[in-house]
Amino acid sequence: MPRVKVSVIVPVYNTGKYVDECAPSLLGQSLPADEYEVIYVDDGSTDDTLSRLEKIAAAHPNVQVHTQPNSGWPGAPRNLGMRHAKGEYIQFVDHDDKLGPEALERLYEHAKRNDADVVLGKMSSTMVRPRRLFRHTVDVCTIENDELTQSMSPHKMFRRAFVEEHGLRFPEGPWILEDLAFVSAAYLKAERISILADYPVYYWMKRDDGGNNTQHRFNPRHGFWPNTRTVVRQIKDGTPASDDIDALQNRLLHRLYHVEILSRTREPEILREDPAEQRQRFEAAREVAVEEFPAAVREGLPAVSRLRAELLERGDFDGAVTLAERVREVKARSEIGELRWEDGHLVADVTLGLLRGDGEPLVLVERDGKLWLDPELVAGVPGTEDGWEVPDPFRLAYAELVVKDRDREDWWYPEGDLEVRLKPLGDGRSQVVAAGQLRLDPERLAGGRPLERGVHDVWAYVQLLGVDRMVRVTSGTSTDTPAAGPALTGGRLALPYWTIKGQLALDVDQRQRKLGPDTAAAAAANAGRGQGRSLALPYVAAAPGSAPARVKVTVAMLAVNAELLPSPNATTAQLRLPARLKLPSGRHPVTLPKTAGPLAYAVVRDGAVLRLEGPAYEAGSGRRFLDSVADNRQVRRVRRKLAR
Repeated sequence: MPRVKVSVIVPVYNTGKYVDECAPSLLGQSLPADEYEVIYVDDGSTDDTLSRLEKIAAAHPNVQVHTQPNSGWPGAPRNLGMRHAKGEYIQFVDHDDKLGPEALERLYEHAKRNDADVVLGKMSSTMVRPRRLFRHTVDVCTIENDELTQSMSPHKMFRRAFVEEHGLRFPEGPWILEDLAFVSAAYLKAERISILADYPVYYWMKRDDGGNNTQHRFNPRHGFWPNTRTVVRQIKDGTPASDDIDALQNRLLHRLYHVEILSRTREPEILREDPAEQRQRFEAAREVAVEEFPAAVREGLPAVSRLRAELLERGDFDGAVTLAERVREVKARSEIGELRWEDGHLVADVTLGLLRGDGEPLVLVERDGKLWLDPELVAGVPGTEDGWEVPDPFRLAYAELVVKDRDREDWWYPEGDLEVRLKPLGDGRSQVVAAGQLRLDPERLAGGRPLERGVHDVWAYVQLLGVDRMVRVTSGTSTDTPAAGPALTGGRLALPYWTIKGQLALDVDQRQRKLGPDTAAAAAANAGRGQGRSLALPYVAAAPGSAPARVKVTVAMLAVNAELLPSPNATTAQLRLPARLKLPSGRHPVTLPKTAGPLAYAVVRDGAVLRLEGPAYEAGSGRRFLDSVADNRQVRRVRRKLAR
């Protein structure tokens, strides 16, 4: 009997119908069913969840169901699942999420190939913003790669022997941050950690009833602050202390400080919650910040975050509110140059920057040989009367372009990097911007594979001066027009366009947009004369080595399957008709569906396609005359005699 390679552990509680929605993704894995097991642990459900689970187990030999009295949190069910697991590796899945069809097979192969203790699989879907951690697949790293802290959820693959060797267990009962405690301990102990970024492994789904067990909101009644201290001390115990702001311990603690501590001081939370309650949170966060976090963590923050931390640790709640109100108005803006196709890539220059609420650039001001944060941003914030110095404007700054598959919620990363730099604005002012080139390859963007058929929206993520924003890459105005000409890539058409909101999008394989309406003017101006039954379409780019794409056209009144294929020069596409058509001899218009004007004209004689001509092609009058009378019997008889 094959050994069990992977044990999938799923804690459930009052899950109801979501069990049935999650189960197919677990039971339909490409890994053979006798090589993995699914272990459901019911945490004392009071609805029909248990009966649903038992029905699934009865139909699938690799599914087992265990029960326990309600513990109130996922930790205890996960621990019980680990005690029953027989797999070489353990994969945790929440009861309302899904796995990609090849998730277990790919994760296991990646783990075995690299002898990994922990494998992080690319996460996608409705509640996950892009994480640069998953930009590239990594064979082996350790906790020294501090980007690992971008993913602290337990939805990973762990080598079972590693878990048992180090006694890794989740805290049990209503213990918020139980995932941080388990995962940070695993990161600190692991000798080999791998990242699988070229395949969407885990889909973190948003439930329509809002009941995701992975979406616990901040709740101090569940021990949030003591638990935060526990995780901080765990990291401090596992790493050497240092005053260097870039030392490993301080880099790891930065994530906890930024997410769990500073969140209590920044928008939207500090502006959204009841002021009396938020003051209590603010004071509790201050105590933990002062007592648990080394000063180097705060000193290593970028400018705006460092100011927040200063206000927090000084206990200035009103000052933090004032700063949050100002920062809330800051927007990111994208500027994009002319879009074009180069060697199968959609290419454009892109610049990203931040704007104040009044629409003006968020600037740095030079004074006395130093840089100071925009006076308009900090005006009225206590402690900034003389300005707020920015010693390093590039501290933790980065920006990246990302492409989202609108149908599948997958995030992908185009080629190239954006460089963060200072843009002079005159009068001693400058702006921190990120600039570079978008290079979007439809045939390799999806983890080295072609993009799926569908619409793919282009976004940018920026983190500048401690302000992070997601922004649409836009033309600056609402539109719904082509952004560049169509392209033939890998046997499919790629159509770039600006959405109604002005965002750059790429329609692959005509999911929503069609070839024709957007190119009617260019088609009408085509003055080319084809060689044989093919005609160059200079307004359709062709990727090198691209396969032909099938398109439906109408010749006169006849529906025809035609092809688009690369021209001999491999830079443009050409339209090719079948060799023969059941049409009378003559010159017939060739049109695309829902397009009034002709794409070309087909010259047909005796059912054979002699050639294609562009609509603007001007043949000599004699040539046109012969085409027009080519179907006349007497003319054909004379031509045969002349030929003899």
